Amino acid sequence: MKEQWIEAPRIEGNQELAEKFGVSPMAMRLLRSRAGESEAEVRSYLYGTLEDLADARRMKGMTEAVALLLKKIWEGAPIRIIGDYDIDGVNATHILVTGLRRAGARVDTVIPDRLKDGYGINEHLIEQAKAAGIDTIVTCDNGIAAAKEIAYAKELGMTVIVTDHHEIPYREEPDGSRTTILPPADVIVNPKQADCPYPYKKLCGAAVAWRLVEVLYQETGIPREEFLELAQFAAVATIGDIMDLTGENRILVRYGLKQLAETTNPGYRALLAVNGLEGKKLTAYHIGFVIGPCINASGRLDTAKRALELLNASSKDAAEKLAGDLKALNDSRKDLTAKGTAEAIRLIEETDLGQDKVLVVYLPDCHESLAGIIAGRIRERYYRPCFVLTDGEEGVKGSGRSIPGYHMFEEMTKVAELFTKFGGHPMAAGLSIPTENVEILRKRLNENCRLIDEDLVPKLPYDAVLPIQYAGEQIIRELELLEPFGKENDKPLF
Repeated sequence: MKEQWIEAPRIEGNQELAEKFGVSPMAMRLLRSRAGESEAEVRSYLYGTLEDLADARRMKGMTEAVALLLKKIWEGAPIRIIGDYDIDGVNATHILVTGLRRAGARVDTVIPDRLKDGYGINEHLIEQAKAAGIDTIVTCDNGIAAAKEIAYAKELGMTVIVTDHHEIPYREEPDGSRTTILPPADVIVNPKQADCPYPYKKLCGAAVAWRLVEVLYQETGIPREEFLELAQFAAVATIGDIMDLTGENRILVRYGLKQLAETTNPGYRALLAVNGLEGKKLTAYHIGFVIGPCINASGRLDTAKRALELLNASSKDAAEKLAGDLKALNDSRKDLTAKGTAEAIRLIEETDLGQDKVLVVYLPDCHESLAGIIAGRIRERYYRPCFVLTDGEEGVKGSGRSIPGYHMFEEMTKVAELFTKFGGHPMAAGLSIPTENVEILRKRLNENCRLIDEDLVPKLPYDAVLPIQYAGEQIIRELELLEPFGKENDKPLF
């Protein structure tokens, strides 16, 4: 595969700012290429604290959601949190159940089973809640794309509060305009709503839940320290859900990683210990590639309830057993992923799939929970958008991973009639589709694809040509100022 190396744009005026901040001009160049060029942006990047986060009440629906929850708490109405089975959904669920119980709510949780229920809230879960006497459903990390399901809950007389961070679904009209499709929930809290004044739009689901608990605690007089204790869960979710490590996310993750290293949560303490990370300085890498996969493995190969039990564990013994189980599941997941990836490569190399610009690889025998991981590996190998589809309990399910220049959610919206269900982001998506539409999907996505050959050449950005005299102890120390590294805040490359 050809690669194109691209040097980051040079920025003028580094010397003066470097003197102000007491760093080398090279370090200032790195800082400004990530933080922004102004002194204020550099200062915020280096020294931003939780006090610099925007007021949570600016998020559309936030005050209304908290007021409604307080009413339900006062009435003693049973509340059920419906989360998601990935690292974001599990941590968001833990944050909400902890916060609501502390505020006096009668609350329980349900995390959908990946195989039986699929992603997010569905009619089966709503019927279960109604039969259990649940008055109010609160979603986290899902719900924004569940208009039909939430309409059903409303028909049954239930109250529904949606907290989510995913893209707002829309319908493309014949004239090219877009009509947004919002679920008929009582309240929606999602910073991606077009008229939401909250300035930072890139929060994960757990971070949205965390800010809701902040306002709930303010209204009930619970000390701020207890809200801050939950930051570590939102930070883990932010890294694990591959959110941009910019702005508020950078502040949250930097704070949360320090907190996690000294955590009093028995579950995370046990998970750190079983992975040999106890007492070590934690980085975003440790969450993204060691801790996070253990949490996700639960929802992939077993049930995410086990991961939630780990976070909720109150004893060291219970936490250690659960942590050991999750690590074993993740080891098994690695083996299955390697086999699925090898089969996907064989199909691409030995069939006409390899000629497509958008890869749609059907692996009927692959465990459906591994589709996203395999799609990511195929995307990296061939540098093309990739969907991996597997046989689910009802039809075909799949996940997609994209490259810059190919907005996966928008491209799927163009062929929305092919799906039973779909949703996602520019760079990733999930879907359900009838078996007979698999080949049609492959054909239509490629017919619609506007990527040119140049788009299919990986762009490898580097920060600078580093004169050998700069490669010393000072620059190594200064590079630590840029941590935590992750999406949109890459490790420097020279």
